[in-house]
Amino acid sequence: MARQTIAEALREGLREEMARDERVFCLGEDIGIRGGWGGAFTVTLGLEKDFRDRIVDTPMSEAGFFGVALGASMMGLRPVVDVQYSDFIYCAMDAVVNQIAKMRYMSGGKLTTPLVMRAPVGATGRGAQHGQNPEAVLFSVPGIKIACPATAYDAKGILKAAIRDENPVLIFEHKLLYGSKGARAESGAVDASSEIPEGDFQVPLGKAIVRREGKDITLIGTLLMMHRCLQAAEKLAGEGISAEVIDPRSLVPFDWDLVKASVMKTTRAVVVEEGPRSGGWSAEIAATLAETCSDYLTAPVARVASPDIPVPFSPPMENLYRPDSDRIAAAARKALRGS
Repeated sequence: MARQTIAEALREGLREEMARDERVFCLGEDIGIRGGWGGAFTVTLGLEKDFRDRIVDTPMSEAGFFGVALGASMMGLRPVVDVQYSDFIYCAMDAVVNQIAKMRYMSGGKLTTPLVMRAPVGATGRGAQHGQNPEAVLFSVPGIKIACPATAYDAKGILKAAIRDENPVLIFEHKLLYGSKGARAESGAVDASSEIPEGDFQVPLGKAIVRREGKDITLIGTLLMMHRCLQAAEKLAGEGISAEVIDPRSLVPFDWDLVKASVMKTTRAVVVEEGPRSGGWSAEIAATLAETCSDYLTAPVARVASPDIPVPFSPPMENLYRPDSDRIAAAARKALRGS
């Protein structure tokens, strides 16, 4: 067992999969420059030394290299696309939404697109065009699996499972959880490191996990918001409130069995996401829980999200914009009062 950050765990996951399967290769902007950072957040640092021909630095054209990845996957390779910032997916929406997501369906299963897209998300002092959370946009596109690992163990296990999947998988990674060091260290980072076992392992897509058991209310959050939910649960515990924290780990497929079981037990729920409130994935989770667990709920399902504005650049404004443990705890208290 060795303790690793998410960036380190992802790097080792890529190294192991590329050594295991020569069809696996990585492509993206600045991911293999000698003396560089290994992508924007050090995930591919040093891999070019062992896999020079399979760490492909691309031009600054997301539409172009997403198209390359699509074609390569259809021809039997297994590309891993490094999206420098998740915001840049919008530059390749035709390739992602109209081609990658639909090719297997439109071909009746004769064609597969086994490719992985890795995309950093979250407000981290970079402003409106480099700090968005596009999960909700892609959540509404059938044909793409979506994972959101919040720990290093899950990041490595999910990446390995995604690379071996026959469908396109989009992995969202939060910038404040990477644990990148040196010039890429993030102010306000959260420790998401884990003990990583030796040997091969996978974390199945679509399997949620209970991060903290409780009996009074269920808190559901991914990525950074999962850690904020844990912080909120600790605050609530000091008030005698027992909060259960669920980490979905995947948005598509979603582990409804585990989440519903928790909500049926606690009878109350708060769903937390960092993206804007309107049209967010949390609205879909809340609506489905309201439809399917109404006989158990003793209060309306609450949501905590960011306001419907672009991500602000000013650090104080950014801190007001992004949900924190105080807002989550306040939503939980309100749900308990409304029972």
